[in-house]
Amino acid sequence: MFGVLHRLKCLGFGVLVVIFWLGGWQVSAESLDDRWRMVLELDEKRSLRRGSSEDLVAAIRRGADLRVMTEFKENEHVDTDSDSDELIREVCDFQITYLVDNRWCAGIMQLRQPVSLPHGFGGRPSMSFFLYNQDGEQGIARPFLDGRPASNQLGSGPGSDHPNMPKMHQHDNLDDQTNAPSHNFMYDFDVFRYFVRDDWQQVLEHDEQGVVQSGSVKDLAAAFTAGRQVKLALRNLCSDLPSKGEANQIEHEVFTRGSSCYYYTEQNLFITGADPLIRVGPCIPLQYSSGGWDVSWVMARTDGFAVQRLLNPRTLQFEDREGRYAMRWFVR
Repeated sequence: MFGVLHRLKCLGFGVLVVIFWLGGWQVSAESLDDRWRMVLELDEKRSLRRGSSEDLVAAIRRGADLRVMTEFKENEHVDTDSDSDELIREVCDFQITYLVDNRWCAGIMQLRQPVSLPHGFGGRPSMSFFLYNQDGEQGIARPFLDGRPASNQLGSGPGSDHPNMPKMHQHDNLDDQTNAPSHNFMYDFDVFRYFVRDDWQQVLEHDEQGVVQSGSVKDLAAAFTAGRQVKLALRNLCSDLPSKGEANQIEHEVFTRGSSCYYYTEQNLFITGADPLIRVGPCIPLQYSSGGWDVSWVMARTDGFAVQRLLNPRTLQFEDREGRYAMRWFVR
């Protein structure tokens, strides 16, 4: 009798362990799901399936991070000579986000080099600054990094035909003889799913002179001192760039992470050296234009002052430029 009871107790303990393990896994999975949520889904014709663009815009306005999932077949997008019609899913981070005219959002991939699936990288070292709008319109800017001689002659032309890739619709062909060609296009992915991680907290807003509109520098400094991440939205950072579709004075905000941060405790002055960002002349939808984009490193302060170290992608020459900007500061 004792042996039977002992075996039942052991069995019961084992069941409890399994239940506890499964329960812990489930909680962990749910917590991961809670961090990223889908707010918008479009079909291959960019018609609405689920969610809303208004919810996506509202999340980006609050400083949310952005990811986009797409689906495509290997022989339609990766290798048109392949016999494989295997479905491939891609999820990409868009580290730089834009809010244009307070009603339109877009994201740009900041760190990507071109890949040649499934083997390795593309032929020439370059950056792949893919740009996705909330309606599925896309663009790419590609500054080459291998130092080959190139013309600095700007120009635009019609988009290239892609007879072997009927789902590709290239709108234009910009600066193609320079070191930094770009173009705008639409690829009919089977699905577009927009995900956000919407857990940034705005703790400070100030105008271009540093006059506080809401929150406080001390709140920002306290959060930073506690080890929290910092994110920054700069208003009208790209107004000096030519744009496509609308006047370049259109209101906009550019969001980027604060990489290295500093707090002057006696002056109550907060400073960040932000992650590099891709500046694009503002328009709706956001698009690349001839000579209308560059790369910027920003040192920004809570008194509204900022210095940009601008990289001309065609010449790979740098220029420092000072200015004043209204800013919003977020922590996580």
